[in-house]
Amino acid sequence: MHTEQHEIGIVCGQCDLWSPMGTARCPECANDLALFTPRRASSPATSARRSPTPAAGSLGGRAEHRLDPTSSRGAGRSPKTTSSKSEFAELSQEELMEQARNYVCRSCSSGVPSGHKFCGRCGTAVPPEILNAQTLFFGDMQNPAKAKLILIRGEGMDGLSFHLKAEQHIVGRNGQLVFPDDPFVSPKHANFFYRDGKLVVRDEGSLNGVYIRVRGTIDITPGDTFLAGEQLFRLDPTPRASDGQDPDGTYFYSSPKHPSPFRLTQVLQGGAVGMTVCARGSSLQIGREGGDLNFPVDLYMSGSHCRLEEHNGKFTLTDLNSRNGTYVRIKSERELAHGDYLFIGRKLLRVELNTN
Repeated sequence: MHTEQHEIGIVCGQCDLWSPMGTARCPECANDLALFTPRRASSPATSARRSPTPAAGSLGGRAEHRLDPTSSRGAGRSPKTTSSKSEFAELSQEELMEQARNYVCRSCSSGVPSGHKFCGRCGTAVPPEILNAQTLFFGDMQNPAKAKLILIRGEGMDGLSFHLKAEQHIVGRNGQLVFPDDPFVSPKHANFFYRDGKLVVRDEGSLNGVYIRVRGTIDITPGDTFLAGEQLFRLDPTPRASDGQDPDGTYFYSSPKHPSPFRLTQVLQGGAVGMTVCARGSSLQIGREGGDLNFPVDLYMSGSHCRLEEHNGKFTLTDLNSRNGTYVRIKSERELAHGDYLFIGRKLLRVELNTN
């Protein structure tokens, strides 16, 4: 009975070539194959010829069992080769840069810090595409005038980032940031541009507008619209009194009328009017339960989501630390800060500025 034989060797952490145990350097790329190599000075010529020193804790090579080619079961087999087509070949530059920022070793699934050329756990080399993308990523972030948008919610495109490198960036079904699958995005919806080193967003006359997440309490005026959960609302002033006598002296019969400083109108898809609620006092609270206006089946609505208030003819909108936020439509343009959230159509975007 033939017994399968095994041969132990070292696989180069740089080019994946197998070599017998005891081989000092890879015959293909001259990478140091010693599993534990003491630090030693090297001449400039040697440094130019050899690969960069692995990151702390990584190995230049790794021990591996190999079938003896002379055995019956190992005959005809060749050492493992890598595919000629890179797994990153189909990724865009933006996707590569995002991979570079959060790279995970393909051999052992360990996180590899940005800038490291080898996995610190198993010694596997970081692909050159990722190393190049890391260089581009850090080059972008060194420019204090540059920002990026992270797509938080977007029908399967979640997590994509868009680096705002130019002076202007048109968002819409056409332009630089294109969302052709979103029927609520206008052809030319919004523009992100820089003014005096600050990032600004401008509504380009879109049908559905640009909404920004409310931070704490903001001032609003009658006619303003805002999002809470999946509901769209419009703040309306109290209508003028129309309950006087008819020309013949008859009063119109109606329900009892209560004083109300404002009313809130729900706007349905297509612009139709849904519910209209008149505030009984100086405030009106919206949520999933326990408020003046409740939406128990809205999964994006918090129990106590937001509150509208009136004081001396002025109106404020307060987000009550809701999980998904309250968003108000910008009137024309708005300067953006790090961490701002925006709704454009059904796409939720987060603004990231260089805060260094």
